[in-house]
Amino acid sequence: MTQVLTKHEDIRLWAAARSGNPAMEDRATGIGGPPVLRILFDQQALNAGENQYGDRPGGLDLVAWDEWFQHFDSQKYGLLVEDERPGVLDDYYEFVPRDGNQRD
Repeated sequence: MTQVLTKHEDIRLWAAARSGNPAMEDRATGIGGPPVLRILFDQQALNAGENQYGDRPGGLDLVAWDEWFQHFDSQKYGLLVEDERPGVLDDYYEFVPRDGNQRD
């Protein structure tokens, strides 16, 4: 079962329980548009392979929650997450539209 989080505090608490941090990925040159939002867990993507130095174009950058939520709200996203299960902290998430057309 899944649920969609839209309240900032609910999203922060969900991410904090899983050691998640807000991050953004630049779009490739020429594509334009807003940055791609991510939630990184244990900084796995920042420490992996060629991105470990954070200096490659299109790389991930940790950002403040305030900046992340500005983009989250402007793109009218909801955060689809798995319902809590005793003893399990699932870090699966997906961005979905807030208009109610998300998958279950």
